[in-house]
Amino acid sequence: MASMSYQIRAYVGRDINFRSDVILQDDGQGAYIKEWNIPEAQPTVEQLAGYDAQADAIVAQEKVIADRIAGYGGYGDQLDMMYWDEVNGTTTWKDHIAAVKAANPKV
Repeated sequence: MASMSYQIRAYVGRDINFRSDVILQDDGQGAYIKEWNIPEAQPTVEQLAGYDAQADAIVAQEKVIADRIAGYGGYGDQLDMMYWDEVNGTTTWKDHIAAVKAANPKV
């Protein structure tokens, strides 16, 4: 089960600022909505539970993005690969990017 913040993102259908738009709190008995400062109607816990699958998909997609960013390496390394590909007539950079994408497919 995804966290309440991801359920809310799935319910609203966009990113939320959880410092001003929606403020969550957990007093040891589980998370709850302390403040709701957006135009969409505030959902019940039961309504949010219905968005669990979509929330899990958001979590999975964010993991893929983070894994791809880590796999690609820094800009300097990528530019170096591109430079040497140009000099040597190779495809090291393209092959590297393709391998990272293949290892971390979008969900």
